[in-house]
Amino acid sequence: MNSNLNFATACRETLPTIFGYIGIAATFGIIGRTLGFTFWQVLLTSALVYAGSAQLTALNMIAAGNPVLSVVIATFLVNSRIILMSTTIASYFQKDSLSKNICLGSFLTDESFALGMNKINYTHGRLSFQWLNTTNILSYLTWVGATAVGAGIGTAVKNPQKFGLDFAIVAMFLGLLYLQVISDQQLNRFLQICVIGGTMVLTYLSLIVLPANLVIIGVTIWGCTLGVWLKHVL
Repeated sequence: MNSNLNFATACRETLPTIFGYIGIAATFGIIGRTLGFTFWQVLLTSALVYAGSAQLTALNMIAAGNPVLSVVIATFLVNSRIILMSTTIASYFQKDSLSKNICLGSFLTDESFALGMNKINYTHGRLSFQWLNTTNILSYLTWVGATAVGAGIGTAVKNPQKFGLDFAIVAMFLGLLYLQVISDQQLNRFLQICVIGGTMVLTYLSLIVLPANLVIIGVTIWGCTLGVWLKHVL
């Protein structure tokens, strides 16, 4: 990464992350077809919902015959973490118009958010609409395109999980986490490791006591609280 916030830089810096989208979106497309949905139903889910794990939750609930209201509420809860991410990102675009902020928030993902948080370590805390919007749109087009490929293959792949494509997202986030740790010059390295370790413990405990669709939002809130407390203590 560097300090440039133009279109070309955004394309180059987004390239490593979109490879993770290819594997997981193609897997979603295949799973959608094996659940009995048509090519267009699966493709439109990615194009209109564009919510990763929430899409899988929605299709599984619909296939199981759950009421529409239940599907909507579950999808909202699974994806509610984007509210927190959008709130954080919005502070860097206070001088931009409302329409630009809505555009950024609508296409924001976990990956583009993490990429943006890494980017500010190289730009003295600055982000530009052009840079983040390019990252968002490239991610969106990759996700929809890979879904189309997976849905096109359809039921030809009987067990998509055996290829391990879903691990691509995990590997990508591990890479982004590593970059965040080594590039952040403002926070003490020991503090960062403590927060990462604490977040892992919180995730494990939350999986025991919370419904699966509330784990991410719960750990996000508790993890941020833990980070602020440790920062003052250390």
